[in-house]
Order: sequence, then C-alpha cells, then structure tokens
Amino acid sequence: MTRASTGKPGTTVEENGYAPGSVPRRLLSVATKLFAKKGFDRTSVQEIVEAAGVTKGAMYHYFGSKDDLLYEIYARVLREQTDQLERLMASDAPLAERLSAAASDVVVSTIANLDDATIFMQSMHHLSPEKQKSVRAERRKYHERFRSLIEEGQASGEFRADKPADLVLDFFFGGVHHLGSWYRRSGSMSAQQVGDHYADLLLSALRPL
Repeated sequence: MTRASTGKPGTTVEENGYAPGSVPRRLLSVATKLFAKKGFDRTSVQEIVEAAGVTKGAMYHYFGSKDDLLYEIYARVLREQTDQLERLMASDAPLAERLSAAASDVVVSTIANLDDATIFMQSMHHLSPEKQKSVRAERRKYHERFRSLIEEGQASGEFRADKPADLVLDFFFGGVHHLGSWYRRSGSMSAQQVGDHYADLLLSALRPL
C-alpha cells in the first residue's frame, strides 16, 4: 500500500488517510470540531488533547504544533483528491469519461469533507508563510493536472478550444469552492447527484459548438 509522510520522522499515513480510530485521526476529528466551534486562535492544544483522550506527547509525536493540525486537516483531503485524480488519468477510459469522473469526484470528496475545507479556508491566514506557500503549491499542482485533461481534449478537437483552459478551470473550481455556502446534507440532492450535475455542466461547456 502506498504511504505518504506526515512530515514527522517515523510517522506515516495510509494512502486514503489515517486509519480509523488511530491517534492522528482522533486528533484531526477533534481539532476540526473545536476549530469550528471556538475558532482556531481560541482553541488550545490542551483542549484538543483532552477531547481526543491523548497526551500532549502523543500529539507531538504526529503533529509538531497546532498549525500542523490545521495544515493536515486540508492537506489530507487534497492528497485523497490527488490520488483519485491520478488513478482516473491513468485509466483507459475515453477522455470525456475521465474528465467527468474527475469533476464528479472532486465535488463528492469536497462535500464529504466540507467542514474541514471550510474551517481551513477561514483559518488559513493563521498558518506560517511557509505552510501557506506549501498548501498553495499542492493545490496548484492538482489544478494543473486537472487542467491537462481539458487541454488534451482541446488539442485533439474533442473539446472546444475557443475558451482558455485556465478560465474553464477557474469557473469550475469557483463553483466547487462555493459549495460550503449552500450545500446542506439534509437537502434534496445527494453529494453524488451534485457531483454528477457539476460534471455534466463542465462537459456541456466544453462540447464543440
């Protein structure tokens, strides 16, 4: 199984996130709830470890600081999305199917982690400049890989090429980043239904005239 470093020596995470019930998973879950309730700056490390039922030593084994917890709340979601995008890009499915699946997946996975993404966007300014730069670089890398699917179709003539791929990408992800302001799990549409609608809108916009 592929594993990725957490940034702390000797610690690893599973390909699709931390193992259920593990100390880092509990810490991340508790931190997300506390950050949402009290705000990042008003939540102490002591409150986090007490709510997670671990010691400070256990937390610092996985996360060097409260900043690291905030960073990881978002970074682990982005890693999952990147892994899934790479699998879709490597498949033998037709290009339009791969792009549709990628578009739907990023919506579904964003909704599945909506609290995490919303909290991070609200608190990102608390991170050090280095961590902010790292997050932006990883997100840019994901967007560039996604954009390459659009560019591939434009180059082959399968997608319309009169709209710059960057603008198409920004238009699509603007909608994705806006999900937190209106999507409710108690609403009439499931995450998959919303994802499928977003994917259909993207493909429709790229269909040659």
